[in-house]
Amino acid sequence: MAKRERVIRMSVELPLWRALTAYRVLTMLYAVLVFVSEYRDFERPWVGIAFLSVLAVWTLATLPRVANAASCTKRFLGVDLAVALTGILLTPLADTDAHLVNGPTLPTIWTAGSVLAYAIKGGWRWAAFASSLVAAANLVERGTPTRDTLHNVLLVCIASIAIGYVVEVARASEATLARALEIEAATRERERLARDIHDSVLQVLAMVQRRGTALGGEAAELGRMAGEQEVALRTLVSSGLVPTTRASEDPALGALVRTVEYDDVVGGADGAEVDLRTLLAPHAGSRVSLAEPGAPVLLAPPAARELAAAVSAALDNVRRHAGESAQAWILVEDWGDEVIVTVRDDGPGIPEGRLAQAEGEGRMGVALSIRGRLRDLGGTAELISVPGQGTEVELKVPRGKAKA
Repeated sequence: MAKRERVIRMSVELPLWRALTAYRVLTMLYAVLVFVSEYRDFERPWVGIAFLSVLAVWTLATLPRVANAASCTKRFLGVDLAVALTGILLTPLADTDAHLVNGPTLPTIWTAGSVLAYAIKGGWRWAAFASSLVAAANLVERGTPTRDTLHNVLLVCIASIAIGYVVEVARASEATLARALEIEAATRERERLARDIHDSVLQVLAMVQRRGTALGGEAAELGRMAGEQEVALRTLVSSGLVPTTRASEDPALGALVRTVEYDDVVGGADGAEVDLRTLLAPHAGSRVSLAEPGAPVLLAPPAARELAAAVSAALDNVRRHAGESAQAWILVEDWGDEVIVTVRDDGPGIPEGRLAQAEGEGRMGVALSIRGRLRDLGGTAELISVPGQGTEVELKVPRGKAKA
């Protein structure tokens, strides 16, 4: 999270530091030009020459210091402000009494750059502190405050405090955005793990429960225990407390479920697109018909894997709720800009309100394994079911988003 905050903060503050760097160089040149143009009016010009020489060297030598917040340390800010205040207080030594009435100080508007550095670094409170010292130095240098002096001092104070406040608001927004991004990433990871658990552990536990109940005897007790563990695990999944470790495969249970592995087909080192038809072909059988285009349906490996897993989850729901004798059909359509996969069955259908009830009970098959996967791909999953006429699940994946 800290790394993300640093990246976001740099993206927002970096233009301010760059602008400050340019401002310091330009105002330093401006101060030199003002002094040169009014050289004859100075009673002790050598004082101005000495200070502006120091100012020029200091400005150019410290450009890396105002490149970012990390380089702009408190010590640097203190020395930089001291240079500006020294220039203001040295002005009476170099200038004549007549020139003091309306003339600028030796550093002129370069002083505002020191105050702005405080504002960008520490916010409006730091800006108020620095601008107060500059105001005091100007009042001491003038002796008798004039309207122009008060006007300039007030302008620097208001501008620096306003910029400091904006910087604080930006930083607060950055922290909120970083936190939101972290929560979103954690939520997506929990949902992904929940889908994996649903597609493996929960399905196995449900299978053991059904088979154990059907066999009776000691197997029934084993089925009862598996059912209790299934309920407990579903509660964890629905509450968001998903374990971060994957369940290990048990060869004894592997014979009870039919698993389609994608690792040999998807996710090669070269990241080349894969044919979705290859991933869906293992599902075809005596009770599952697969209709597909004659040409390859190419998708990015992650998108192809998630779409195939969503199809597998839909077929698991058919076998679980429509019965082992139900017939299912898979239709794959490639429309160029999007890929559509439809899974239909001739089962009894889903009663109205059953999906919402299932989600409330922690049965997240449709919500996580199907809709969640399609949402992560930028696609949609529509479920249409009429009691007595079967169920149809339509999965749409925009090809542009699927490649991202």
